[in-house]
Parts: sequence; structure tokens; C-alpha cells
Amino acid sequence: MTTQHELERENRRLEGGGYLLFLALVTLGFAFIIWPFLLPILWAALAAIMFQPMVRWFRARLGGDNRAAIATLLVITVAIIIPAFLIGGVVVEQATAVVVAFQEGRIDLAAWFETIFSALPATLRESLAASGLGSPALIQDRAQELALESSGLIARQAVSITGSAFGFVLAFGVGLYVAYFLLRDGKRVGSQIIAHLPLGSDIARELADRFLLIVRATVKGSIVVGLAQGALGAITYWIVGMPSVVLLGLLTAFFSLLPAVGPAIVWAPIAIYLLATGAIWQGVVVLVSGVAIIGMADNVLRPILVGRDTGIPDWIILVSTLGGIAAMGLAGIVVGPMAAGLFLAGWSILYRSRRGEAVS
Repeated sequence: MTTQHELERENRRLEGGGYLLFLALVTLGFAFIIWPFLLPILWAALAAIMFQPMVRWFRARLGGDNRAAIATLLVITVAIIIPAFLIGGVVVEQATAVVVAFQEGRIDLAAWFETIFSALPATLRESLAASGLGSPALIQDRAQELALESSGLIARQAVSITGSAFGFVLAFGVGLYVAYFLLRDGKRVGSQIIAHLPLGSDIARELADRFLLIVRATVKGSIVVGLAQGALGAITYWIVGMPSVVLLGLLTAFFSLLPAVGPAIVWAPIAIYLLATGAIWQGVVVLVSGVAIIGMADNVLRPILVGRDTGIPDWIILVSTLGGIAAMGLAGIVVGPMAAGLFLAGWSILYRSRRGEAVS
């Protein structure tokens, strides 16, 4: 029978430098192997976290973990994945149409700028002219440069997607496959991960709770609220007769990630343009909708969906979100704030430990 002394001696051998080096090497090797599928696995893990209540709901009614996971995955596919592909196709089509219109000269920003510029007060016009911002030709040239850069970016992305169709299908299939098992076994997998972390049980539990809180708050408070604001914006733009409403709605949803100004970056210039070009009621509708509906949606929905604050300052959310998007694309919307939250939680635990306070 193994004694306590022998167990402690065995643990010391396992925690020795040689074994830890071996463990680090095989961990890095495993990470290198699965790196091409990191994003699908990440999205699968996020789906498993967010849809665990639905899994429990289906389990109580259908019986069995497998049926509950399959039913939840079907709901995710029908309600989220398929609409995302359809909306994405429309956005690409409208974005391409805008770029082509710029290239062919059918969008004359110089004339638009002249109309808006002439409607401004004289003092403001003089100030803009003195600063070099009153030239319609300059605005048109900058717009043409942006159109050319955008067209090149769209072309590269199109070639990238069509040139690796098999890779996309494979990654998508891996994401669905992993999502199924995480939906079915997510709670058990999470408990095992916490148990195997080389941290004290209290610290590991607090970090895990913090991780789940940040993920849910980010998805609900940023993505869901942003999509709601984007949808309200698209409806508003459609009512007043703006073109490319899906693209404008997506831009509204994207800029809603920015604290303070948010969707106003999109709807405010549209309202100004409509008012300056004589479309008075359309401009008033966009202005009222932007302030009273699109803007207020965040104040109404966020407390309902999130419920409590993540404890991350707005400026850190802004920097971490933009940095995450720059580093990882759309996944950075969640990964950025998640990394910031764990960073703050880790230092908070160390601070309380040095002060002799118990870890909650």
C-alpha cells in the first residue's frame, strides 16, 4: 500500500525540472498541431458556454445528453449560422457594389460635399477652408484612394476564400463536431480543466468564474446588443430610402462596440447628409431614431442581458476589443476583453494575497 510519504516523493519527481520541460514541449507540440483549427475550436467553446441553459432545457424535455446536444446544435445552425452566411453574402455584394460605384465615378462625393458644405454656416465654412478641409476635389481623391484599397482588399479576401474552400469546409466541420461534444460534455470538461490547473482550488475557481462572467457579458453585452442596434439601424435606413442598408446596418453594429460614440459614427453623418440635401423628414427620422431608438437600445438591453458589470473600465474594453480584432479578426471581439478581464483578475488575486486577504 502506497504511503503518504511515497506519494509526496512521487509528486516531487513529477514536478522536477525534467518532467516539466517534457510537459512544456508536448504542450507546445500539441498547440502547434491544432493551431489551424484554433478559431473553430474557440467559437465552439463560446457556443457551448452560451448555450448551456438551452442544453439543460432540452435535456429536461428530451432526455439524454446526446439528444439535448444535437437539438441545441440544430437550433444554433438554423438560428445563427445559416442567417450569418446569408447576411454575409448580402454584405459582400453590397460592399462590392459600393466599391465598383466609386471606381466608375457613379458616386460623386465632390457634389455631395459641395451640397453639405454650402449648407453650413459661413463661419464654419471659412474655418474648414482655412484648415484645407473645404476642397471637394480633395474629398473625391481620398474617396477614390479608399475605394481602390478596399477593392484590392475584397479581391484578396475573395481569392483567399475560394482558393481554400476545402480548408474552410474542414474548419467549419471541425467547429460543429467540437461544439457537439462541448455542448454534451461541457460541464464535465470544465470541471476537469479547473481540477488540473496548477493553481490552488480557490484561485482556479475564481478565475473560472471570472472567465465565464466575461465571456457571457461580452457576447450578450457587445455582440447581441450590437446586432440589435445594427438591425434597428438597418430598418431606419431602409425606411428613409438609403441604399446598401444591410452594409450600413453591419457598420452600425460594428461601431456599437466603441463606448460613448458607438453607432452615432454611422447614423449621424447619414442624418447630416439627408438634412443638407433637402431630405428633411428622412434626416429627422434618422436623427430621432439614432438618439431615441438605436442609442437607447444599449441602455435598455445591456442591463437585461448582462445583469451585472464585468468590472472592466470602458477604456480597457475599447483598447482590448480593437487590439483583439486586429490580432484575431472577429474572434478578438470576445478574446480581447476576456484577456483583459483575466489580466485584471489575476493581478487582483495577487494583490489580495499580498495583503493577506482570503481569495473569494
